Amino acid sequence: MNSRRALALALSVALGSTASAQIVIDGTKDAAYGPGLVWQTTPTGFGDSNLGQTGAANGSELDTVYAMRTPTTLYLLFAGNLESNFNKLEIFLDTRLGGQNRLRGDNPNVDFNGLNRMGDDGSGNGMTFDAGFASDYWIGVTGGGAPYQLFANFAETNTSGGGIGRYLGQGADVTNGLLTGGDNPDGIFVTINNSNVAGVTGTTIDGAADVLTGVEIAVPLAVLDAAGDSPMFVTAMINGGGHDFVSNQVLNTLPFGASNLGEPRGIDFSTIPGGQYFQVPDAVPEPASMVTLALGALALMRRRK
Repeated sequence: MNSRRALALALSVALGSTASAQIVIDGTKDAAYGPGLVWQTTPTGFGDSNLGQTGAANGSELDTVYAMRTPTTLYLLFAGNLESNFNKLEIFLDTRLGGQNRLRGDNPNVDFNGLNRMGDDGSGNGMTFDAGFASDYWIGVTGGGAPYQLFANFAETNTSGGGIGRYLGQGADVTNGLLTGGDNPDGIFVTINNSNVAGVTGTTIDGAADVLTGVEIAVPLAVLDAAGDSPMFVTAMINGGGHDFVSNQVLNTLPFGASNLGEPRGIDFSTIPGGQYFQVPDAVPEPASMVTLALGALALMRRRK
């Protein structure tokens, strides 16, 4: 084999290897994610979407979640649907010491003060997580309109309140996750593919583990004050358009047959059987660059001559 042909083959092998090892932010599961971490075990109380469109959806469900962490980035795919009536996907991340086990009412004012709509109104209430979970960060995703637009927000949930809050920007469905028009200096990526018509229904949970499309995000670990091998926990739920009525679609899941949870300030997950959060796997190595793989493949070919 001549060197030009060998290099071409090496580059082809490298490209294929790199592509298979990377995550593409398009709202669809990539092989690099591996199997789902948790699966929905209760029918949705927020409608079962049957439109099959990448943007518009007429129901909300959280079927399963896929996660991968490299030494630099956290990737999450919440497979299911987010109704295009501006229902909210609320994502809370526990990535460092401290944080809020019960949501305070003095967090950053983001998404029309939607984060604080779930927190303490001064009477000592506020959404309370399981005993092993204290939120350090929050990401909120919502969408709607015609043509469809997705909107994303980010905030710290510091132990003592306050901190950074940002409107990250907006995007369309099935994009590369780039957001525009907001304040997103750290490069958080968010997109959605709402085309799922499988998964849970209003009465059944069959097929929840088979759903491969939904809301996908990529967050630099530096934003989360986290390392590739530090413990990281996440909980996510579908909420109403005003952050004021939580559905029964939570991951980790509620017991089978659970009703919508309703007023977020009155929710105490520690009183619900099971743990309504999941752990993100430790980091896997960053995919090698195409050039590095190509040179390695070419060297191997030469040794085999």
